[in-house]
Amino acid sequence: KMMARTQKNKATAHHLGLLKARLAKLRRELITPKGGGGGGTGEGFDVAKTGDARIGFVGFPSVGKSTLLSNLAGVYSEVAAYEFTTLTTVPGVIRYKGAKIQLLDLPGIIEGAKDGKGRGRQVIAVARTCNLILIVLDVLKPLGHKKLIENELEGFGIRLNKKPPNIGFKKKDKGGINFTATCTQSELDLETVKSILAEYKIHNADVTLRSDCTADDLIDVVEGNRVYIPCIYVLNKIDQISIEELDIIYKIPHCVPISAHHRWNFDDLLERIWDYLHLVRIYTKPKGQLPDYTAPVVLPDGRTSVEDFCLKIHKNLIKEFKYALVWGSSVKHNPQKVGKDHILEDEDVIQLVKK
Repeated sequence: KMMARTQKNKATAHHLGLLKARLAKLRRELITPKGGGGGGTGEGFDVAKTGDARIGFVGFPSVGKSTLLSNLAGVYSEVAAYEFTTLTTVPGVIRYKGAKIQLLDLPGIIEGAKDGKGRGRQVIAVARTCNLILIVLDVLKPLGHKKLIENELEGFGIRLNKKPPNIGFKKKDKGGINFTATCTQSELDLETVKSILAEYKIHNADVTLRSDCTADDLIDVVEGNRVYIPCIYVLNKIDQISIEELDIIYKIPHCVPISAHHRWNFDDLLERIWDYLHLVRIYTKPKGQLPDYTAPVVLPDGRTSVEDFCLKIHKNLIKEFKYALVWGSSVKHNPQKVGKDHILEDEDVIQLVKK
């Protein structure tokens, strides 16, 4: 209420920053309650991670998450015409372009989930472990729902389709707050930064801002428990709208319209999922034989060195590793002899040579 009452201008930016920091701190205490007595943990919710990537379906009750899972993965998740049909996480696996992708049908969340309403807290906690979130919306009332779900996830420290803020932050033992900005800042200055850090009882630190950052960005970095997850909005039930409305929907960023019941537009959805997951497929080649194109080793984006490849197969491989021969787009000539730090690209072929 106080933030809504405060006028936004240069003079009050400092005060607003303080309130935001206080709010973030209280939110975190809500999510992770202070250590208390025993008590049972209740019914388990999470599902063991399998495959190369994990996708969570998040959405309000009765938007078609279970139908989508059943038709995509061929797994039976109970479907009925009443809300809250799905009560626990239902896993399914699809194979796409050689990768095994785990799909999780999460129970519907309701407004106030981040404050523990319904089973919202467990649902969002599982969503935090996914590589990609599909927010399933009913095409007849999409935008209101989209805002509400984004708020629930943001309140839980999940940032959708964002990159981590470019802020260097390092605590020290002494020397006060050392503040550097490499470009002009529209919101943060030394005073505001000091007051936000003081709220966390941090009085000695190096803070470097490498882009135009907001108070929220700084709080995210200090909190340090934020996860940055790509997200696709899946608009379901397009069999109930006109072609003209469909054209408008296609213009919304990160959006894929589908009909889970009629299996319309699934190819487009799978293609989008593949783009957002940024998976890298590496084919293996035994000595003197042709490469095996049926079962690639799939690595996550950002961890695609030859060493990561070896560790994915078996941790003892790296001990016997001498060098590797690589064919593909990551090398200058085929084959090229590379060491364990070489970064592989999608659809490279590799042959390992042991000591």
